[in-house]
Formats: sequence, structure tokens, C-alpha cells
Amino acid sequence: MRILSVDDSTATRLYIKRAVNVIGYEFLEAGDGKEGMEVIEREEGRIDLILLDWHMPVMNGIEMLEALKSDGRYRHIPISMVTVEVEREEIQKAIDMGATNYLIKPFSQENLIGKIMEGLSIEV
Repeated sequence: MRILSVDDSTATRLYIKRAVNVIGYEFLEAGDGKEGMEVIEREEGRIDLILLDWHMPVMNGIEMLEALKSDGRYRHIPISMVTVEVEREEIQKAIDMGATNYLIKPFSQENLIGKIMEGLSIEV
């Protein structure tokens, strides 16, 4: 399984990388949505799950979510929003746009792994 973390926080990406390593999956990363789109294109869509931050420079998470869900090559990839956003309307907007689930920062490694498994439709 290949998991892409798209987050402008290096510390958050490192934390996610550690969790992905614990469960034995391959980890890819990007610092913003534009870079994330480049990784997805380079990997020809062979990504099993995207952990997508909401607030980033260049291309934010909602813009990336919209781009992925409107592109037939990538709309099948499950996307978990990883965010500090707690407004119910905003979270619902992301779900309505196609996000599989969301995880509010800060989070524990246990919660992160649970959301990864949920995003991959793997029961634990």
C-alpha cells in the first residue's frame, strides 16, 4: 500500500511517516497541493490513500480535493482530510466533495492508524 501525505508541516509529515512505517506501508510526501498533484501524476495514480492537509500555501487541500475528484484518473483514490478545521460546515463540505473521512489535529498515532485503515477499507 502506498500512502501520500500532503501537508505543509514537515513535523506533521514526519509524524505521519512514522505511523505509516509502523503498519508497513510505503510513504510518499508533498509540501503543498501542487507538489502533491505532481507526485500523483509522477506515480501515475498508483496511490492507495491520500492524507490531505486543509490549509496550505500554493494549492490548499480543498483545491486539491476538487482537482482529484474531477479527474477520472484519480477520483478513485480515497482522501482523508487531516486538519485543524473544526467547523462542522467546513468538514461537511469536504465530505460532500468526496473526502472519505477527516482527522482533526492534533491526533494520536492510534487515531491516525485507525483513519488510515478506515480510508483503505481495512477492518481492524
